Amino acid sequence: MAKNTSKKIKELKGVKPEKINDQELAQLQSAIKTIDNLTAEVGSIEVRKHSLLKAMESVHSRLEAQRVNIQKEYGTDNINLQDGTISYPETNVNPSNGEVNKED
Repeated sequence: MAKNTSKKIKELKGVKPEKINDQELAQLQSAIKTIDNLTAEVGSIEVRKHSLLKAMESVHSRLEAQRVNIQKEYGTDNINLQDGTISYPETNVNPSNGEVNKED
């Protein structure tokens, strides 16, 4: 009770503590440090994510350009990605008027 006695006397006199105890301070500092580290890590992940999204955008652009070139060269962009086989759209000639009918 000797420890609580001085605390009680200070409370009765209206004296407010000027500092928190060392253990509480260490806990607060540790929590803040953890938050700072996690925030930095999240920032790092976001920067990496941005880089990956930009790289993906670049690949999509190259793929679209390649698709357009294939369509111009072969008349279709319907390619089997396993073996490179081209699937052309079927065309039928209408015997009544001689026009080509495409079936997509």
